[in-house]
Amino acid sequence: MCPRSRTSQKKVCPHDTGLLAATGAAYATAAMQPATTPPTWKREFTATLRLAGPLAAANLLQMLTYAIDVMFIARLGEAELAASALGIAIFGLLSWALTGLTGAVAPLAAAELGARAPALRPVRRSVRMALWLSVMSGAGAMVLCSLSEPFMLATGQLPRIAALAGEYMEVLLWATIPMIAASVLRNFVSTLGRPVLATMITGAGIGVNALGNYAFIFGNFGAPALGLQGAAWATVATSVITFAAYVLAIRLDPRLHRYHIFGFFWRPDWARFAALMKIGTPIALTVLAEAGIFATAAFLMGLIGAPQLAAHTVALQIAALCFQIPSGVSQAATIRVGYFHGAREAIGVARAGWAAMALGTGFMVLTAIAMLTVPEWLLYVYVDPSQPANADMVKLAIGYLAVAAAFQLTDGIQVVAAGALRGLQDTRMPMWIAIFAYWVPGFGLAAGLGLYTPLEGIGVWIGLAAGLACAAALLLTRWHWRGRLGLLEYAKT
Repeated sequence: MCPRSRTSQKKVCPHDTGLLAATGAAYATAAMQPATTPPTWKREFTATLRLAGPLAAANLLQMLTYAIDVMFIARLGEAELAASALGIAIFGLLSWALTGLTGAVAPLAAAELGARAPALRPVRRSVRMALWLSVMSGAGAMVLCSLSEPFMLATGQLPRIAALAGEYMEVLLWATIPMIAASVLRNFVSTLGRPVLATMITGAGIGVNALGNYAFIFGNFGAPALGLQGAAWATVATSVITFAAYVLAIRLDPRLHRYHIFGFFWRPDWARFAALMKIGTPIALTVLAEAGIFATAAFLMGLIGAPQLAAHTVALQIAALCFQIPSGVSQAATIRVGYFHGAREAIGVARAGWAAMALGTGFMVLTAIAMLTVPEWLLYVYVDPSQPANADMVKLAIGYLAVAAAFQLTDGIQVVAAGALRGLQDTRMPMWIAIFAYWVPGFGLAAGLGLYTPLEGIGVWIGLAAGLACAAALLLTRWHWRGRLGLLEYAKT
């Protein structure tokens, strides 16, 4: 990238100004006024809300998509449900990590817009190389998915369950590339001020997935009854249709289509590809570190006892549901900070980051209060607390939610701070912070308190809380000292 100087200006046609204003992020203002004009706090809060709201809604709808899969597969029996859970654990981890890898397109594109809007060619090249990366990395993930059955057998899973999971993954792996490529296009439309498209397409995907499960699992609408593999085919179909929906939406929207992101698709830009890898690889490893500690927590709970594991699963689902809001704010922070970083506007960077953190943590205050005051209402989403058979699990889950309430604020801070730092294209040190925080104080306390003290499950959750708190403190410190750490080389000293 070659950001323009703080004093240079560039003429932009009225149509371009409209494009930039669509983000609610003062793109037009930056294009028509001196770069030294800082955004007001009110404007920044409004811009972040307009961007984060649809992204958070899309995250919540994505969770509903997974829930629908479980609802249909559960009707097949316990073995099929267990096999799908094992398969999704592997597939989800890989796809989530690779979505983080290719998600580096968001800060790169946002910085290009901030530097020289509308930046048609630089943004197009960034998206093109991100799509290349989605194909290359997705192909590697498909190979790993094809080895699921021997991996499960090697880790001691029952042969029948491993065989079912292997058959499931043989189909599911074909969803990898379209799913990751769709996430690239989601980042593109969001960065260009169309996050509502992500919400609409994800919402439509829920209907497609439900119909696909109904048709292919049980043989309805003239389709063959494929059982568990039918659920995998439904996911593949949903992924392909979702990608196609993004392509169509981009084609029909004049402001998005003018970027011609599929033009000259065969032309490489290896410098930009390397930039994506440099920024995205630490993000992918951060995802693996965070997902790994939560997967390990489930393993620790299994060692403690089945009731504790069941309660942990339910409580963690509630915490994950609440987490989708600050996760959407984090995605918005990456774009907002990235824009001002490209414009070399230090005041804009500061206000974008702090506004996002205020919004993210503010929401988590509300969820913390709900977890402390009405935990039974939250549990109703997954189980019936009034049933005597659920009494032990509900009692344990309420205890875990009390600990979860304590780390809601730190969880919100750490995810939004990480998003803001990604906007500065700072991902390597946050990766090491995540690995240290989750696996030293986090895992250390979870294993020590959970397995060697009477706290048991509560001890595991205290360990999770400690890891999140440590990550939040270190990431927030890094964000606060961003100027002194050289992350803003254009800031006045």
